[in-house]
Amino acid sequence: MKNENTGNSNLGIVQTKSEECCPTFNPEKWDEKTFDWDNKPFIEESVPSFLHIPFRKRMEKKIIKMMKLAEKSNTIAEDKTDVLLLFKDPHAFKSNIYLSVTQPVTNANNTVLSGKFMAKVYDGPFKAVPKFFKEMDAYLKNKQKRSKDYYVHYAYCPKCAEEKGHNYMILFAELA
Repeated sequence: MKNENTGNSNLGIVQTKSEECCPTFNPEKWDEKTFDWDNKPFIEESVPSFLHIPFRKRMEKKIIKMMKLAEKSNTIAEDKTDVLLLFKDPHAFKSNIYLSVTQPVTNANNTVLSGKFMAKVYDGPFKAVPKFFKEMDAYLKNKQKRSKDYYVHYAYCPKCAEEKGHNYMILFAELA
């Protein structure tokens, strides 16, 4: 039997009583790794934001909608640690949200991501993201690479980040 979403799950994932809210994050799985995505399927939504900070209630509603559509169509990866919820801000007043799925989802905004992505894990407050982008740019420059775009995956919801004592995020740099 499913519980109603409390808003405390992994940014809106509906869970059963026996499931943990956010799966335990393993930084080594993602840190300093390169991923070649060839039409990797996602569903996409967008939310308004103010200076790169999404309006929380609207964001939660969109993520709940995305999760319900993906769960209903059984397109969420079995291993929850493989599920990515990526954020990309095309400008200061809009955030795009991408939920990884295993195949296209009926009645959803389906999209794909393709290209080479370098990932690096950071641990810190949301307000440190601009600093992390600069650190990632330096990391890429050291490897003679550069980014044409960034996507961010937050490993934990705010409640789990507080409980676990970490606010991990993965920066995915789409390489130019």
